Amino acid sequence: MSVTETENTVTSVLRTAYQKSVANYWNAEKNDVNLKLGEIDDLYHHHYGLGDYDPSVLEGSAETREQRMIEEMHRLETAQADVLLDHLGEIRPEHRLLDAGSGRGGTSIMANARFGCSVDGVSISQQQVSFANEQASRRGITDKVGFHFRNMLGTGFDTGSRRAIWTNETTMYVDLFELYGEFARLLEYGGRYVCITGCSNDVQGLRSKAVSKIDEHYTCNIHSRSEYFKALSANGLVPINVVDLTAATIPYWELRARSEVATGIEEAFLTAYKEGSFHYLLIAADRI
Repeated sequence: MSVTETENTVTSVLRTAYQKSVANYWNAEKNDVNLKLGEIDDLYHHHYGLGDYDPSVLEGSAETREQRMIEEMHRLETAQADVLLDHLGEIRPEHRLLDAGSGRGGTSIMANARFGCSVDGVSISQQQVSFANEQASRRGITDKVGFHFRNMLGTGFDTGSRRAIWTNETTMYVDLFELYGEFARLLEYGGRYVCITGCSNDVQGLRSKAVSKIDEHYTCNIHSRSEYFKALSANGLVPINVVDLTAATIPYWELRARSEVATGIEEAFLTAYKEGSFHYLLIAADRI
């Protein structure tokens, strides 16, 4: 691809100055909390974890304690991806799925391994797309799993071409009404959308200081809980399951805060979750 073609592609995908700043952030991101965890089994995620951690990882030899913590955090983040996939409904090998904001590709690869189906991932980070495609190539699944430098707000995929779509901690970077309009276009009738996200608690009014710190750290704009349901309803996406995962994610953050791969944002997450100003939700909705 020529330089001109590359520039045109970037311009068409990154529509605003904000989107460019987000892409720059993730193109440059090389946090150990993502990379060291992925090195455990070559499955790389960009989300958090669920479930209680095994306290024995903090015991025993100090020389290997950090590695035990890394392995346990990776187990918890993989468990989170499994919970998301559990809510996609019946998926058959002939179905096509979309991972919107696919990061380094971990959940897409897991979906293909579980269902045998085709999965497309989209990201506005060219670095993530290249990394994820290399992961698919190394596994010999490029005929089924591919990652694309595209904007989830306008993917370019065919109308009604998807049986299921998911977002895993990516919706805080986009306008929900525009996003769900695109997902409603892409999903076949009766298709399923699953979202796992952190959202601010409307009951407490405006966002807390802890939630604002999370926004600043990740260059994102966390939506309120009610905003999700308004945007879903406006676009013909009807919730069938809503699961509060807040209590289930706190152990991950407590373990991460004790690890050498902590990034400094752990205290804000723990404060926000424990004070109730921030919720970790799974929402599964069907296209009508």
